[in-house]
Amino acid sequence: MKYITSGTCSKEIDFEVVGGKLHNVRYLGGCNGNLKGIGALVEGMEVNEAISRLKGIKCGMKNTSCPDQLAIALEKYLATANA
Repeated sequence: MKYITSGTCSKEIDFEVVGGKLHNVRYLGGCNGNLKGIGALVEGMEVNEAISRLKGIKCGMKNTSCPDQLAIALEKYLATANA
């Protein structure tokens, strides 16, 4: 799934969900090393666990962050998968 981010330095998040688990998380733009780290940390994690851990994280004075945007993207994924 491709998700266009809002309010962050990254512009887009690409990811796959297989068997309820998160795979191949890739960000376009943003802090390259940190975002590769997020992708590595959530690899194989259950979608709901990733949402629980990442939702609400802020970046500086912003109301969101790249991890928070991933949580939002995953919630949207679940909403469309369950529709």
